[in-house]
Amino acid sequence: MREIVMDTETTGLDPYEGHRLVEIGGVELWNHVPTGRVYHQYINPQRDMPKEAFDVHGISEEFLADKPLFKAIAQEFLDFVGDAVLVIHNASFDMKFLNAELEWAGKPRLPMKQALDTLAIARKRFPGSPASLDALCRRFNIDNSAREKHGALLDSEILAEVYLELTGGRQPDFALASGGNRRGGAEIVEDWRPKPRPTPLPPRITDAEKLAHAAFVEAMGESALWLKFDVTKRD
Repeated sequence: MREIVMDTETTGLDPYEGHRLVEIGGVELWNHVPTGRVYHQYINPQRDMPKEAFDVHGISEEFLADKPLFKAIAQEFLDFVGDAVLVIHNASFDMKFLNAELEWAGKPRLPMKQALDTLAIARKRFPGSPASLDALCRRFNIDNSAREKHGALLDSEILAEVYLELTGGRQPDFALASGGNRRGGAEIVEDWRPKPRPTPLPPRITDAEKLAHAAFVEAMGESALWLKFDVTKRD
C-alpha cells in the first residue's frame, strides 16, 4: 500500500478568506516503510504574508517572490500523489487548502476519503490526552528539536515517525540525504537511506517488573531456563 505522509503551510486559516498555500511537503511510504522519495515545494501565494504567518513559518515574502504559482506545479503535485493514501495531521485543514488551490488551478479535487487523519487516530487511541504533533513526539520519544519553525517537509518527516508509532509500524530515522533530484522546483529524493537512531530508546520495563522477574526465576531454582542463557551467571 502506497501512502504519502503530508503537511502544508499557509498564509492563514481559510482559503476562502483569501489565504493561500506557501509550502507542501510529503514523505512516501510503501507498506509502512519509507521508500526514500519525498516531495517538497515552496509556492508564491500572490499575497502579503501576515506577520503571524511569518512568525510561525519563518518564510518571508521576499523568499517566496520567485517561487512558482500553485497552478504551475499542480499537475506535478497530482502526479506525485496519485491514488496514495494521504496521511495528514488534522486532515480537514490541509485538504481544504489543497482542494481550493486545485479548483482554482482547474484541476480535479482530491476526495476526502483519500485522506487519513492522524489527529483522529491519536485522539481515539489516547482519549483526553494532548494530540498535537509536539505532544505525540514527547509521548513516543521522537526528536523534534529541529522544529523551531513550522516547515512542511520537516513536519511531514516527523509525522511519518509519529504515524508509524501510532500504527505499530517500524520507525526509521527520516533525516534527508543531502542529494536529490529537483523537478520544476520540487525536490524528489531517491537515494535516501535510514540511519541508526543516535540515542537508544529508554527501556520500557520498570524496576518493579525487573524485581518481579528476578523473584520468579529464583523461585524456579537452578534449572530455570533463564539462568542457562544468562551470560552474567556463567563462570
